[in-house]
Amino acid sequence: MPFVKKKMIAEKKQKAFLYLMHELGYTQREAQRFISKGRVLVNGEKMTKTAGEIEGEFEFIYFEPITKGLEPSYLKEEFVVFDKPSGVLIHPQTKKTPYSLIDELKYQFGRDANIAHRIDQETSGLVLCARNKVSEREIKMMFQERDMKKKYLALVHGEFKDELCVEAPLLRTKHESAIVRMVVKVHETGKVSRTDFKPLEYYPDLDMTLVECSPHTGRQHQIRVHLFHVKHPIVGDPIYGQSEENIVKFLDRELDPSQRIANSGAKRLLLHANELKFELYGNSYHIVSKTNFKQVCRDSLVL
Repeated sequence: MPFVKKKMIAEKKQKAFLYLMHELGYTQREAQRFISKGRVLVNGEKMTKTAGEIEGEFEFIYFEPITKGLEPSYLKEEFVVFDKPSGVLIHPQTKKTPYSLIDELKYQFGRDANIAHRIDQETSGLVLCARNKVSEREIKMMFQERDMKKKYLALVHGEFKDELCVEAPLLRTKHESAIVRMVVKVHETGKVSRTDFKPLEYYPDLDMTLVECSPHTGRQHQIRVHLFHVKHPIVGDPIYGQSEENIVKFLDRELDPSQRIANSGAKRLLLHANELKFELYGNSYHIVSKTNFKQVCRDSLVL
């Protein structure tokens, strides 16, 4: 379990954030953030005042990373790249989340290492991570300035015949049904979004096409929504193109694999972050996933 509650003792009365700084090596900002999130407990009660004081025994909830042996696919002094399997979260959703990619990163490279961007839990592929605070700022700036070039592979329904640029604004909003919670949709009031698509191979026996996707903006679910918008939803997508009943089943983890294959065509979302291309500290990098995505697709179409 990544989040652990540990009993600690402050020998003298002092500010809680100072204790966390001096005894555990956190920065003032980190310590005060932990306190505001209720990670310090006195007599079982959460302390929320960042200037609160402690004396004697108290409890601290901290993140203790674990490993499942996922090795990085690319390693440099400033950064590391993992080829994330489908189903692995980037960050814990709750304190009870048993494992996520941030576990693996911090277990292997220390507390200052951090993930620089996100991909969906079901999307597999390359995730770029910073190994220190300085490179984290530089890498996140690359994403903000759109200096990071990314390419994805997707298996989609139908014959995708021609190269296509989709410039459809995306809006993240509450669904009409509170049950379905939040969705992303094409809407004129949404944020500017652009994705280029290039068909690579059509499989007539399946009526599916392998497509290369190049997002120029980084909106949530951008590739998934743009493909759904042009009537080529991604095979295995449990949200876009599905009925409300089946969406709710998926969100509530009540959709079994056979149902999912019948509904969407595959037992996982067939979207893969395949390439990263960027410049950092005067060096150019072009990193390509070693995953055989065609084989992944074949394996995911059947139980």
